[in-house]
Amino acid sequence: MRERIINVLFIVAAFVIGSGFTYYLVLDGSEKTKVVYQPSETTGVVKCSSDIKIDETGISTAVGKIYDAAVTIQNYQKNTLYSSGSGFVYKKDDQNAYVMTNHHVVSGATKIVVILSNDEEVEGTVLGSDEYLDLAVIKIDADKVSQVAEIGNSEETNVGDTVFTVGTPVGYEYRGTVTKGTLSGKNRMVSVSVASEEDWVMKVLQIDAAINPGNSGGPLLNVNGEVIGINSLKLVEDKIEGMGFAIPIEDAMNYAEVLEKGKKIERPLIGIEMSNINSATIYQLFRQGIILDESIDSGVVIVSVTKGGSADKAGLQKGDVLLKVGTKEVKNAAYLKYELYQYNVGDTVELTYMRDSKIKTTNVTLAKAD
Repeated sequence: MRERIINVLFIVAAFVIGSGFTYYLVLDGSEKTKVVYQPSETTGVVKCSSDIKIDETGISTAVGKIYDAAVTIQNYQKNTLYSSGSGFVYKKDDQNAYVMTNHHVVSGATKIVVILSNDEEVEGTVLGSDEYLDLAVIKIDADKVSQVAEIGNSEETNVGDTVFTVGTPVGYEYRGTVTKGTLSGKNRMVSVSVASEEDWVMKVLQIDAAINPGNSGGPLLNVNGEVIGINSLKLVEDKIEGMGFAIPIEDAMNYAEVLEKGKKIERPLIGIEMSNINSATIYQLFRQGIILDESIDSGVVIVSVTKGGSADKAGLQKGDVLLKVGTKEVKNAAYLKYELYQYNVGDTVELTYMRDSKIKTTNVTLAKAD
């Protein structure tokens, strides 16, 4: 009996000591948050009490830094409202304010109306637009604008960071809608159709913040209220939810001045006709006398070379398979064009290619499109 009592006392003592030690670790190891874990008096289940103060303002301060710079853009064609989108004022001088949006928001417009956060409507002028970048710049009267957006840098953000958007989803009645989400991915390469071309990719930021028709062209922002992207795309399928994409702001600002001046963005050419490598093209290439090495499953096949063009001068030939532009691999024609378009007319770039099962390189001076 005595031995049994001693055992019980030993267990109780161990429990008390253990509980005290746990309390000490949590209390002293978490002084900054002052979280204390303690056993429940009724159930013995561990509970948590805390005096952490939660910021109830959310991102309202950050929203205040962009809200009056965000605008609704209405596209009129033949005096009829055709579509609407979003945009933001990124620059202002003594006479004009400049609004950034998507090319597809203003495409085909005969009249552009910009609606400010105070519901005032002003007519805008499209200064420049580019369908490959899906960017456009609109000019409005500077006196009408009360706020200019702060430009950030998407390269300084991390996957998992909180982001938000301000825009006009669906239509006018929902202007100024704020949605919050997460930066889900960076440097995503997504395939898009541009004009009659299906071979085109864009480098974008992936987000899960709600993006709906009408959000296009609006700003994507970090929690400091700085613009880090321009909302552009959304995957629309029954089985897909929460996958939106935005153009990195630094990519847009690289071309802003050119668009402001109404200049056409020049893109380089190398003077070739090309084909992707897939099961549908193998037979067509064979009929043209092009037989591919069995080890090749990606890249771009040169079908013909323009006489006197850049590729011809660099020694490239029909049947060569282009594998890299500089250090960047090219999976197909879309990636080849994307990488080439990162350079300027007149630049010299190294191309890696395969000929007769051998890997070779050559330098090509990029030419201007006719």
